[in-house]
Amino acid sequence: MRNLITDVHGLSVGNASNETLKSGVTVLVPDVPARASLAIHGGAPGTREAALLDPRFTVDAVDALVLAGGSAFGLDAASGVQMALAAQGRGFAVGPARVPIVPSAILFDLLNGGDKAWGDVNPYGALGREALAAAGRDFALGSHGAGTGATTANLKGGLGSASARLDTGATLGALVAVNALGSATMGDTPHFWAAPFEKNGEFGGLGWPQAMPEGIDRPRTKLDALKEGANTTIAIIATDLDLTKAELQRLAVMAHDGFARALWPAHTALDGDLVFALSTAARKPADPLAENVALGAAAASVMSRAIARAVHAAEARPGDTLPTWQARFGA
Repeated sequence: MRNLITDVHGLSVGNASNETLKSGVTVLVPDVPARASLAIHGGAPGTREAALLDPRFTVDAVDALVLAGGSAFGLDAASGVQMALAAQGRGFAVGPARVPIVPSAILFDLLNGGDKAWGDVNPYGALGREALAAAGRDFALGSHGAGTGATTANLKGGLGSASARLDTGATLGALVAVNALGSATMGDTPHFWAAPFEKNGEFGGLGWPQAMPEGIDRPRTKLDALKEGANTTIAIIATDLDLTKAELQRLAVMAHDGFARALWPAHTALDGDLVFALSTAARKPADPLAENVALGAAAASVMSRAIARAVHAAEARPGDTLPTWQARFGA
């Protein structure tokens, strides 16, 4: 187990970053098309082909999922991924034609200190191609891919991942780009809201503070620094358990609980908080109802861990507008 979403067999992840932009793209690619759905709980989402994932609609499987910076400009990353997959002969079959299905979601990182004056050539299509070409079982966390220029209310955000294997044998993994309006840490302390779910010191092993800090009941947000709009946490939850699109949508809904456990506040009117859910369908459930409940509960835990890992792993870069957790609290 790598403690990455790629612990779900048959998945690869690739990152591409542009340090001048302070932005990037992350692509998740299943070895073969995989069933997917999603749940959007934030008030300001940016998506491409999200409607296809509603259980009411026809398309049953995706060729890739894309998480990108760049606000609406970042949606072009999926075009680059789609064209590269088409060249490989992948895609939804319509007679002799093949149309790769590449849903994507974006976060707003246009005010993070990077140079966004790219003129009339959108850089995200090329970043999408680069991320796809880099896809593998191992990938970097923190200030990489879609997490390159991500921020939270008080610290740099980043790209995070975590995984778990349930008692039933099912494997579950999360991948998340954390660019939240709120904070992943408690007040001015280094302690993560996700502390109760931490495994093996994966984000510092600090647990809860001995005493709750003063003012802990007041959320920290980017509005404190008048950075409204510079937000959104986007994620993928994946499993090898064979689930229908409707069951995957419920899994995505339950995975959102991980946002609420690791970020405060979450799901605001200024966040586009979104979770894609994907199944490789390699494992048949023996008791579907009970396993779905257990899987959804684990999804919230794994997602919260991935969010904290993203912030914990962020790296300092020239021109940053916020400190990293390591710079502020690391030993």
